[in-house]
Amino acid sequence: MTKRKLSNESLNGTAPKRVAIEESLDGEYYSEAETPIFSESSSIKWQEAITKVVNAVVSIQFSHVTSFDTETSIVSEATGFVVDAARGLILTNRHVVGPGPFSGYVVFDNHEEAVVKPIYRDPIHDFGFLQFDPSHIKYLQLTQLDLKPDFAKVGTEIRVVGNDAGEKLSILAGFISRLDRNAPDYGVLTYNDFNTEYIQAAASASGGSSGSPVVNEDGYVIALQAGGSSEASTDFFLPVYRPLRALQCIQNKQPITRGDIQVEWQLKPFDECRRLGLTLEAEKLARERFPSKIGLLVAELVLPEGPADGLIKEGDTLISINGTPISTFIKVDEILDDNVGNVLEFEIQRGEEVVKHSIKIGDLHAITPNEYVEVAGASFNDLSYQIARCYCIPVKGVFINDSLGSFEFASFEKSGWLLETVDDKPTPDLATFIEVMKQIPDRQKVTINYRHVSDLHTENIQVIYIERHWQSTFRKAIRNDETGLWDFTDLQDKPLPPLPKEPQNAKFIDLPFDEEKQGCASLVRSFVQIKVVLPIPMDSYPYRKETCYGVVVDAENGYVLVSRRFVPHDMCDLFVIFAESIDVPAEVVFLHPNLNYAIIKYDPSLVLADVKTPKFSNKPLKRGDKSYFIGYNYNLRLVSDDVKVSGISSLNIPATSLSPRYRGTNLECVLVDNKICQECNTGVFVDNDGTIRSFWLTYLGETNCDQTNDIMYRMGLDVVDVIDVIEGLKANKVPDNLRLLDAEFTSMTVLQGRTRGVPKDWIERFEQACDDEIKFLAVDRVAVPIHKHVNPLKIGDIILSVNGEIVKTMRDFKVMYTQEKLNFKVIRQKKELELVVPTVDTKSINTSHIIFWAGAILQIPHFGVRQIMENIPSQVYVTRKSAGGPATQYGIATNSFITHVNDVETKELQTFMDVVKDIPDNTYIKLRLVSFDNVPMAISIKTNYHYFPTSEMKRVNGVWEEKEYK
Repeated sequence: MTKRKLSNESLNGTAPKRVAIEESLDGEYYSEAETPIFSESSSIKWQEAITKVVNAVVSIQFSHVTSFDTETSIVSEATGFVVDAARGLILTNRHVVGPGPFSGYVVFDNHEEAVVKPIYRDPIHDFGFLQFDPSHIKYLQLTQLDLKPDFAKVGTEIRVVGNDAGEKLSILAGFISRLDRNAPDYGVLTYNDFNTEYIQAAASASGGSSGSPVVNEDGYVIALQAGGSSEASTDFFLPVYRPLRALQCIQNKQPITRGDIQVEWQLKPFDECRRLGLTLEAEKLARERFPSKIGLLVAELVLPEGPADGLIKEGDTLISINGTPISTFIKVDEILDDNVGNVLEFEIQRGEEVVKHSIKIGDLHAITPNEYVEVAGASFNDLSYQIARCYCIPVKGVFINDSLGSFEFASFEKSGWLLETVDDKPTPDLATFIEVMKQIPDRQKVTINYRHVSDLHTENIQVIYIERHWQSTFRKAIRNDETGLWDFTDLQDKPLPPLPKEPQNAKFIDLPFDEEKQGCASLVRSFVQIKVVLPIPMDSYPYRKETCYGVVVDAENGYVLVSRRFVPHDMCDLFVIFAESIDVPAEVVFLHPNLNYAIIKYDPSLVLADVKTPKFSNKPLKRGDKSYFIGYNYNLRLVSDDVKVSGISSLNIPATSLSPRYRGTNLECVLVDNKICQECNTGVFVDNDGTIRSFWLTYLGETNCDQTNDIMYRMGLDVVDVIDVIEGLKANKVPDNLRLLDAEFTSMTVLQGRTRGVPKDWIERFEQACDDEIKFLAVDRVAVPIHKHVNPLKIGDIILSVNGEIVKTMRDFKVMYTQEKLNFKVIRQKKELELVVPTVDTKSINTSHIIFWAGAILQIPHFGVRQIMENIPSQVYVTRKSAGGPATQYGIATNSFITHVNDVETKELQTFMDVVKDIPDNTYIKLRLVSFDNVPMAISIKTNYHYFPTSEMKRVNGVWEEKEYK
């Protein structure tokens, strides 16, 4: 058999359809031209059949609430159909029902809606059942479709009736061309059907048609739409033998037993079976027994430690089970499902030798997880048969199905990790893992061992930080097929308290410098590494964990300056690391509103190392000045080089409208053309005696053109722009009353200013006052005010002076930090005007209240939003949402504003909370919103407090407090 060519399945957006392309068993491709063409059946007969089918077909709008096993958290749509109208049973695909928490509803042809709950999903095969309450359907005469698997024949004309490509109803025609194709392969770390034959036809179905009934002209369902080729019009249908049996078990209130011996079989043609050792006599007998079959089942994979391990080997041809000759997967399923726990005799042929083994039939449900644990921001379950089969490993171990929070190992890979030890204690199963986690104090650092299933040769060892105060949930979820929900049980009310910190010593190694720069040798004692943990995506900041460097600006009191690229807000955990030897916790004490730096504080009594406060200059750098650069590059390695200042530029970091966040504005930046500097996120420019002249910082900018990565800028912040704050810190005075102009300014040339009406006398005054570059500053943006004060500045105003002083650079706006009003002279439309411009208190800029509701994070629009909008429709701003939550399922857009709930105006965050906290669960709510582009809209959304409870966090007296509403 030629190696299969596969393409990955996509369940994003509105396309839950499985896609794959595979060569046929004899190595040739089946094409549409080879499909037998028969005359059309009576159009009247087809019309009658389709009318019956349409009434039973439903559109499924669903979400996989959280990532679990092979499925990721998504919102999507698919198709199903009623198979028992009295009981409200709907048949659809397993990859629609999903192995984990499910939330959804169905829409009938007459647009009546019904909530559905999952009651069964097959461990292996791609089918499952949803159930609705038939009494909720008032206007449609419910009908059901009958499953007739034996009616599927090569050449049968079929119709696929479903929700194709997101359309309400599509009817696609085709002919069955094969009944014996192996199950398509959708790739690793995702759901795959196996150990069953599939039906092949050319119907050109696409995303959204998953779960559609495949019917014949009599209206009988002969197969279930499951997948298709991404490169051809070929579709793959699941035979409905097993769905029919499961349906009958449900109707008779019997358990749906599923047996397995952890062997994957493949249907291989006789010629390949001969090459693997099938004798001529055995082939002759098989052809006589099964004249319509082209081959036999051959063992493709035998899982270690499974029932068949050591008994059946890859390449063995299956002859019979308990004396029953085998030629199809259907017969294997029938035998195994009826004999769970029993011992059966398997006859196989291996290298022309007939071998018989007695094997105990295992329970498939026992190796299909039905529970998971959430702790420290991540989610865990026992390893499933689905994942183990992909990599031929034993079905055991703790599988991280959503690697976030403390267990976020890689930003690009959230699933597929196997946990082996935590805190040097083995975690062979979920129960043991729970007990180990209970004994770990909050904020503790522990060592873990783990592997990725795609690279089991590599053992990873890492020290992680257990964070259980921001993400306090520690609970187990167990599937309940009676209610369709997953029942949660809290496993620990509160974590063990953090262990007390003891003072520790660390040794710094001074930098080796020649005599000329000996004063720089001890600067290494002023650099500290900073670990940042940001568990909640507040203010649209996109990163969750950061490692960077900062500069100690006051060793006696424990103050460190760091870029706001890494410390964007104060809802975070910080650790300051000295000499790569000891770490102590820290907290944010000051966030500069526009100059892109934060001040964090640690307890100096916990550090016995000789940390130095460097010397700071009070003289600004100028273009052409020579300096020495010391910094840490992207490998966190200390580097240095001689540099020359290439320019001092007045600028703003570009904004990103798709996700507004904090950025540096009104900057007077030090620029250097030096490759080493551009490789460093943090550094300093110093004189030969070690005096710091400028901080080298990283600035978070806009996203790139294809919206895949954020652009980073690296520039210098002159010490003179920070020295006032540093001097205050020496007296333990943290700035808490800074004021700010709600405007951004941009530079322009004298020619541009002259053209726009700057008088000649003002130009001459600027020429006399400027030492370096001669430029004007003009208003580039005016932020939306927090309160009702009116900012008289307008975009395009050219600034001449502030409080009587000529404005040559951004640094001349520094007076705004201490004054409530400023006197401006500006040029507007070639006229000179005098304006009194109010400043705003920066206490009101930092976010201090967030709400978690319907899977969305709501907050007051942060400063980054106000900077780039002309007006704010509401103070209820959607900053982030869960992939599987109601906010996503019902279409609340990120960066939108909620203005009304059930036609009650809720333009304040507290008003919104007062309204929604009393709305019952599973209730539709009417929302009015305004998009980021000021487009009004109205939507309905259904609450789901079971999976997405309402809660809020407020900063009270410098401490974040959480409250959940039951």
